[in-house]
Amino acid sequence: MNNPRAAPASLKLPIAWVVFASVCGLLFWGLYRSSLGLLLSNWGDGDYSYAWLIPFVVVYLIWEKRQRLSAEPVEGAWWGIAPLLLGIGLFWLGELGGEYYTLYVSSWSMLAGILWLHLGKKKMRVLAFPLFLMLTTFPLPTFLYYKISFHLQLISSQIGAALLRIVGIVAHREGNVIDIGATQLQVVQACSGLRYVFPLFVLGLIVAYFFRASIWKRVLLVLSTVPLTIFWNSMRIALTGILWIKWGPRAAEGFLHDFSGLMIFLVSLGVLVGEMWLLGKIGKAGKEKRYSHRPLPMEKGRGEGSISRQAHLPRAATLLVLLGANLICFQAIDLRQKIPIREPLSKFPLDIAEWRGSRQHFDPRDLRSLTMSDYTLIDYRNNTGQDIKFYVAYFETQFKGGSIHSPETCLPGNGWVFKESATLTIPVKYGSDYLVVNRVVVEQLGKKMLGYFWFPQRGRNLTNIYQLKLYNFWDALSQQRTDGALVRVLTQMSGTESTDEACSRLNEFLSKAVPILDPFIPGRALQNRTVASF
Repeated sequence: MNNPRAAPASLKLPIAWVVFASVCGLLFWGLYRSSLGLLLSNWGDGDYSYAWLIPFVVVYLIWEKRQRLSAEPVEGAWWGIAPLLLGIGLFWLGELGGEYYTLYVSSWSMLAGILWLHLGKKKMRVLAFPLFLMLTTFPLPTFLYYKISFHLQLISSQIGAALLRIVGIVAHREGNVIDIGATQLQVVQACSGLRYVFPLFVLGLIVAYFFRASIWKRVLLVLSTVPLTIFWNSMRIALTGILWIKWGPRAAEGFLHDFSGLMIFLVSLGVLVGEMWLLGKIGKAGKEKRYSHRPLPMEKGRGEGSISRQAHLPRAATLLVLLGANLICFQAIDLRQKIPIREPLSKFPLDIAEWRGSRQHFDPRDLRSLTMSDYTLIDYRNNTGQDIKFYVAYFETQFKGGSIHSPETCLPGNGWVFKESATLTIPVKYGSDYLVVNRVVVEQLGKKMLGYFWFPQRGRNLTNIYQLKLYNFWDALSQQRTDGALVRVLTQMSGTESTDEACSRLNEFLSKAVPILDPFIPGRALQNRTVASF
């Protein structure tokens, strides 16, 4: 006969868990509201549209393992504090350093810590793959995305041009532009193949998860998705060139363009299935893991609920304190940036020694995407007809979504191909030291340019985008400042001119221009200058 007094006790735990989960959810939402909102908007982009399906896949994977999950005991572990604290650290690094990807990983780390803290390692083993799969929904950092996309553009262009030559079409490649005589095919960012690499890589992960074979076969299956996608994307580019000769511009737009993209995915999926079948024939397939679904024995008269409630109370209290304190600090700490007063870059002189400049302007549409506070773009020319393109972009704050982009991602987007890249010190004084710059040689359709760029950041001279992120975090904490700038100079090289000669020209120009920059780019000390906050 059932004990009537035991029934209410059994109902208390689910209600307590619902309340606890609701409070955690509200605290979590308070911390990540803006970043998760941007994450969902990024899923609308063509490169990450597959991410809308991942939550449903994760739910299915958990449901598919529901019996094993229920069979494992609930053994909360204090080890869950480690990913939880890591998530808190990444949260502040992302907020103050201005990087959304760090915030995405922070939210994932916090979620993993919460689950580990209350479910224990045995249940976490069951949830490991669904949790890992959630990481594939996060858009890459902008600078990394553009770098990968650029390299894929070049690889796809090279293979595409080679395939055109194989079928007898004369194709000359210059960077990401393929000249086939009748027209020039430019392999733009959208055609780099990255929007096929991402979903096929994720599909490879899911297929490998269900593929009962040895680990090396599963790893090979996943890794093969990348070259497979690149090859079929190159085939698509070559096919576009062939069809262009026959049908004209219609081959590169409209239905044919979209259909060829769909075919890449379907053909790659078919090859992936064939590869899985072939790997299954090699050697002995890995044995399928079998799990016992029998419920774990419990002491008679004691329910798991009462044990769990007692054991989880300290961990639940610790979690709520950590999340609540973090949210209070986030809301209470004044994160407003101090904006130093400076001269507007529109006043930067057009005449520097023998150099005479003409001010240029960005297209308004491009300007909106650059998120900078001020800029100057000046074309200088000396008496001998030599040119220097001088560009300074200033950012009052580099909070989330408004940080500096390296020319290593911007120039390739305009069709320039990097031929050389190095960091060097040039004989130009910057404060008490000599200026350290990134030197690059870029080419486009036969034109060759030499360039320098660096990042003046609150008195520091930085050349690395990772350094920039870390100093943004530190200075946001210590100085309430993340203002900074990008300086880039380019000069065209003639056919007979050496790199050293072009370097001498830039060095001579910068020896005159860099000292003039001080009033336009504030240094480390604000001294007695008035600052404004927002």
